[in-house]
Amino acid sequence: MAAGRLIAVLVTALLAGCAPATAVAGGAAGPVSARRAPEGLYAVGVRTLTLDPRSARPLPVTIWYPESTDQAAAGRFPVVIYSHGLDSLPELHAGLTTRWAAAGFVVAAPAYPHTRRGAAHFTRADVRHQPADAWRLIRYLGNLDRNRADPLAGHLDLTSVAAAGHSAGGFTTSGMFSSGHPARLRAGIVIAGGGLPGSFAGPAAPVLFVHGTADPVVPVTVGRAAYARTPGPAAFLSLLGQDHGAYLTPGHPGFAPVLATTTDFLRWTLYGDRAAGARLPADAHSPTLTRYESRPAPAASVG
Repeated sequence: MAAGRLIAVLVTALLAGCAPATAVAGGAAGPVSARRAPEGLYAVGVRTLTLDPRSARPLPVTIWYPESTDQAAAGRFPVVIYSHGLDSLPELHAGLTTRWAAAGFVVAAPAYPHTRRGAAHFTRADVRHQPADAWRLIRYLGNLDRNRADPLAGHLDLTSVAAAGHSAGGFTTSGMFSSGHPARLRAGIVIAGGGLPGSFAGPAAPVLFVHGTADPVVPVTVGRAAYARTPGPAAFLSLLGQDHGAYLTPGHPGFAPVLATTTDFLRWTLYGDRAAGARLPADAHSPTLTRYESRPAPAASVG
């Protein structure tokens, strides 16, 4: 199928079955994700907090959000949960996450109890518990949005949520798409990761995979196996000859296509921006650096 026709099929499948409504009856105001995506860029605010500080799994969180005149910008913004990899921290991914926030998303990034850098009891086995931590964060953000005393109250569109993450955070992201997950989890971005047992069940949602073809940590075959398992619309951005994540560093040749592709993917899935969906093949077009492919959902899983 030609690339242009395939992306048109993908956009149609998404907006018919998985995305938020793109029109509101009678022209009444709806959530931001049902309106046009922002045209320009916002300033970016940042705050840190700790979820359940006295529990067995306290969760420090960094939140980046669209800002205007030293406060949250007007309107509600879709939410992206960003999960770091092993021995990492949210702030080490700020080159990407702050740019998503500038594009009109609230990005909440937890520092996981036993896989973050500096963890007292570091263990990679704890990754299997991290999807539950991420869902705990989403519930917390719902409470925060309803707390009129909080500066972000009324600015979080929790009907339109995406999960994203790098390496172990990519596996965490996949694990959030388990059987029975709420339909408000509308999209995923798995960077240099793969699937956990039970991943990609429940409501079908679009997933974008980003992977270096020379990744020595998580082989690209792991990402491709997860790509093959996804029941909804899916896309795969290959970084040709690239490693485990240098392309996430601003200034690296791979950063620009990764930023453009992930940002337009979020605009497409969370704002219902058809033009952003149509741009995806061009965002990644670099014959010597990237290869982009996509496929629609199987007919039985659309709707």
